[in-house]
Amino acid sequence: MDSANKLPDSAQRVADLLEKIGHGKPVVLLPASGRTSAEAAAGLACSVAEIAKSIVFRRLEDDAAVIVVASGAHRVDERKVAALVGPLGKADARSVREHTGYAIGGVCPIGHVKDTTLLVDQDLLRFDSIWAAAGHPHAVFKLSPQELLAMTGGRVVDVALSDSPHATAV
Repeated sequence: MDSANKLPDSAQRVADLLEKIGHGKPVVLLPASGRTSAEAAAGLACSVAEIAKSIVFRRLEDDAAVIVVASGAHRVDERKVAALVGPLGKADARSVREHTGYAIGGVCPIGHVKDTTLLVDQDLLRFDSIWAAAGHPHAVFKLSPQELLAMTGGRVVDVALSDSPHATAV
């Protein structure tokens, strides 16, 4: 990890936003890509479950973005998400960037350019700290699950596929 290198513009935007809201931890650049939870966990020397990955869906009724911030150890159950927010479709790269301001692989849970619905995987709450994308595939930042909830106003829900290896029983 390296926080001394100049950040890409999208990651610098996240760093500036974090500073503005008083978050005291820096945006760091991974030595290799963090596009997947496994890549990010390897670069951070943490478990895959501690990676807070952002999965973006498109709500069919109004074309709004629905972001699920899930544990990297889980596959998201689209049926569970749809039961909470209405029928969903896949969000393509253009739609993701249009709604969030970020490219796929670096979608940060904060700083979206349009209003989004944000859901947080309940399993993330079991950790003292987690890592989230910071606007770029190589950029991440550390935060607590409580900070994630405070920053996003996200709703804690069960989103894990029941066959996920680390799915918590409810």
